[in-house]
Amino acid sequence: MGAFNFTALDGQGKNRTGVLEGDTARHVRSRLRERGLTPLDVTAVQDQKPRRHAEKRPFKLESRIRSADIALVTRQLATLVRSGSPLEEALAVVSRQTSRANLSGIVLSVRSRVMEGNPLASALGGFPKLFDSLFCQTIAAGEQSGRLDLVLERLADHLEKSQKLKQKVTLAMIYPAIVLIFSILVTTALLAYVVPEVVQVFADMKQTLPLLTRIMIALSDTIRDFGWLIVLAIVGLFFGMRALLRIDLIRWRWDRTKLRLPLISRVIRGMETARFVRTFGILVSSGAPVLDGLETAGKVLGNLPMRQAVEEAAQEVREGGALYPALDRQGLFSPMVLHLIASGEAGGDLAGMLDRAAEAQEQEVEALVTTLAGVVEPLLILMMGGLVLTIVMAILMPIFDLNQLIL
Repeated sequence: MGAFNFTALDGQGKNRTGVLEGDTARHVRSRLRERGLTPLDVTAVQDQKPRRHAEKRPFKLESRIRSADIALVTRQLATLVRSGSPLEEALAVVSRQTSRANLSGIVLSVRSRVMEGNPLASALGGFPKLFDSLFCQTIAAGEQSGRLDLVLERLADHLEKSQKLKQKVTLAMIYPAIVLIFSILVTTALLAYVVPEVVQVFADMKQTLPLLTRIMIALSDTIRDFGWLIVLAIVGLFFGMRALLRIDLIRWRWDRTKLRLPLISRVIRGMETARFVRTFGILVSSGAPVLDGLETAGKVLGNLPMRQAVEEAAQEVREGGALYPALDRQGLFSPMVLHLIASGEAGGDLAGMLDRAAEAQEQEVEALVTTLAGVVEPLLILMMGGLVLTIVMAILMPIFDLNQLIL
């Protein structure tokens, strides 16, 4: 059996959408007619493509499913498996409990593949945009060791903690971003509309205006005459940078530059390190070999130089080297994390030390981001005040010299 998304008309002519299991699309259409519905479209979850009409929006848009939804589904599945429910039944219950139709269809599709005899990890691997290699490899290790419930709980913990860290970083930067955008808008409005009206009174006085006033008038004229070109240039620069960053060499150099910037580099290193050791810890505690866990954990890193550093460390471990010196030689991970890894490696509790290192690194990132936001906020306010004061002074200086200009 497979999972199918459907669109159908009820007796009142209204569209009904949902997900049904069936052997074929014809079987699903038959089931819909038995319910008194007229099927309009029936598509297998894994084969569905976007439709043209707004009323037929596709259910399978994996990019619209948030990581929080995946964490919730994982948590529900872990609870059901731990309670002793068969995997097929647990997947069916989870599909009914989720409020997102597209995610429900994907869970049903996974259940269908499991019922056909496929391992859960293989069934999840059919949706790589939702369940990455870390997720699938961890599930596979849990299935092989017979600790699937424990592995699912750890995955849910990992996803939830990652989501919380991202939310804290985002929330800490919202206020500075709002202040910066407001400053730009206020400055642009003053230069485009206020300055021209005020300085117009001095335009017919054939005297030399103060330098600051002339600079403001020039900026005002530039914004009024070429504002749309400036906006287009900024938009073009943004998309041009995105296109350039798709080139591996440029992306690598850009990531390397970010690791050298003061303060910002500490935040990036901290977030990437926390993600790496948390992932590594989950894999090791699930029974995956250390080398396989190291290679998989390295792939979750978004910073290319740090990912390359883990790959080089993995190569050294593959050749017989120890984990701690291999990572230490890369010079990109904090000493605290490295010492915890060394302690875990020497004491035989690598998974526990990795979890502790992840907790410590996440707390450090939260504190650093909070401190950084606390410093940036007053600086942005001072910057905004300085810009407004400069514009006001440019307007008032000719007024102060009005008698001299008239003479």
